[in-house]
Amino acid sequence: MAVSASVLNARASNASERTVVVDGLLAHPWSSDQVLSRIVKNHFQDIKNEGGSVEDVIYPTRTKGVAYVIFKEKKVAENVIRKKKHSLAEEFGPMELTVSHFCEKVFSSVKALLDLSVFRSQFVLETFVMDLQRKIPTLCFSPLDCNGRISVQGSFVAVERLKECLLLKARFLLEKNRHFISEGEKGNRQSPQRRLQRSHTSQESPRSLVSEIPETTRSGEMLVLDTDVFLYLKNKSKLYESTLKKFHVLCQERVDGEITTIYIKSAQDGSVPNNEKIVKEFIEKYSHSLHFELRKETFVLEGKDDTEKKYIKLACEELSSRYLQVLINFYKTHIDIVGSSSDTYSFKKEVKKSIRQKVR
Repeated sequence: MAVSASVLNARASNASERTVVVDGLLAHPWSSDQVLSRIVKNHFQDIKNEGGSVEDVIYPTRTKGVAYVIFKEKKVAENVIRKKKHSLAEEFGPMELTVSHFCEKVFSSVKALLDLSVFRSQFVLETFVMDLQRKIPTLCFSPLDCNGRISVQGSFVAVERLKECLLLKARFLLEKNRHFISEGEKGNRQSPQRRLQRSHTSQESPRSLVSEIPETTRSGEMLVLDTDVFLYLKNKSKLYESTLKKFHVLCQERVDGEITTIYIKSAQDGSVPNNEKIVKEFIEKYSHSLHFELRKETFVLEGKDDTEKKYIKLACEELSSRYLQVLINFYKTHIDIVGSSSDTYSFKKEVKKSIRQKVR
């Protein structure tokens, strides 16, 4: 209850702009919460970490592994977030921390229900869950039921890490199962062109995706990425296209909702066979780093009148030339903005300010 009171006091004193959310803290049985709170405070007061005077540290909170750090100056909070990567050593061992803006309207804790039965044929689910718990110790897992369902709860960042782990496992299944498709099934597949025209909202199991790998890429490489990360990589990073040209490879991309599958194939006969694997490993490594650097904000258009929708779209278009590292995806029901934590925060703030001015 004391934690809730502290947060309320922070809001009452308009401290939200000076507050950051710190995720990734690991408690240890041989040390108290007060000790970890002191270590966090010392870290963010250190000028080497872009820190400054700390007014308060709220820990523990209702969300496992999360603390709120309230600075005395807004500028210090912005500097700390801009640094992106923070790590604690001390007696706890290394901790990689994620720092983001505090917002009263953002859920600090997320609960999700997962159906892991799709992995049952390849993994012992109990062992699979234990592996996920080791990789993401800040998540709380419920007991696994007989149908392969399990609920998880934790910070938004921790749930995003879980999503990344599951995507990597799905990719493993896709690549493993690809080698066991019989020759008799090949003649019954649809053409690659028709398959790529399917709605991106369709949902398919890993095995059904394997059966639709284009014949032209059967001997190449394949990988699975988060769609937001892929779109940012392709549209905002010159490295993607330059790498394909450098190693003389082609990429065929297929978007299925939140997952994008990329098929990599050499563009020239007789080119170095290892090029496909090199490009795959580069894209995989770079997209993995982007996953933890990028943040997505959404403007919901549903339920708004045409005038308000127009103002939101116009504001996004006007700001796009100033925020070159922010990706803006326009959809019928919403607009997604993807970029660094500081860029997306500033972008959304300016859009709201622009809308208020237009309404007046």
